[in-house]
Amino acid sequence: MKNIYLTGSLNIDLCIESPYIPKAGETMTGSGFLTNGGGKGANQAVAAGKLGGRVKMCGVVGDDAFGEMLVLNLKKAGVDVSYIRKESCTTTGVAVIILSGGDNRIILDKGANALLTVGQIDEFLADAKEGDIYLTQLENPVEIIGYGLKKAKEKGMITVLNPAPANKEILPYFGFVDIITPNETETEFFGGKDALIKAGIKTLIITLGNEGYEITTEKGSERYPCLKVKAVDTTAAGDTFCGGLVTMLSEGKTLEEACEFGSKAASIACTRKGAQQSVPTREEVLGY
Repeated sequence: MKNIYLTGSLNIDLCIESPYIPKAGETMTGSGFLTNGGGKGANQAVAAGKLGGRVKMCGVVGDDAFGEMLVLNLKKAGVDVSYIRKESCTTTGVAVIILSGGDNRIILDKGANALLTVGQIDEFLADAKEGDIYLTQLENPVEIIGYGLKKAKEKGMITVLNPAPANKEILPYFGFVDIITPNETETEFFGGKDALIKAGIKTLIITLGNEGYEITTEKGSERYPCLKVKAVDTTAAGDTFCGGLVTMLSEGKTLEEACEFGSKAASIACTRKGAQQSVPTREEVLGY
């Protein structure tokens, strides 16, 4: 099994259910308030850990109770947190999430996530080996994320980018990405499938919500279905997919096998509320 190196964000999610998305100036009564660990980086690290991967994470939290909670969640999932820096000059990142009809709207304060540094990346990847997996997203400063992708490719790692939230500042770094995992909206933001492949991406995996996913390479595209479930909360579905994908790749599974496993895990996560707490275990996915 190869190691999974994950650079990314750590946030506390403040979630509330709403009958519908409020209009400007409207106050309404919600329900089901939850405080739980989130951030795309931490979600994906927890997912990979719970699904059986050997995971190390690099990121930044504030010196506060939220930061302590996030690090503890990662430890419980079996993630190596040695490279998560605690920063006293700011707060831990926060995401305010409104859930309505199985869909979500998110407002994000990056907080400590904005303080990720090149030095951290260098230290984090010092012992990485050829063939190890590198997974990252775009909730940290894009130039630092890009640097990490370049550094990982120089070491011969398999690089995976989840390009969310979509940001065109990452375009110059696409040549260092082996696999990219956007949803449909993010794919269009970057100009569509052909544009992504022409930019140097070797493999494009588009997540299609309840329609499954699509794998595209220079040789063509093929769509695959997903488990049909009743969605309760889609907050961490894409992150769970990524965690399952890299876990299977780290075990030497084919891309198709890795995507199938990640998709099944993501579907199960949709049936539960919350982000990290919705991620199934490996045993749950294999037995579903």
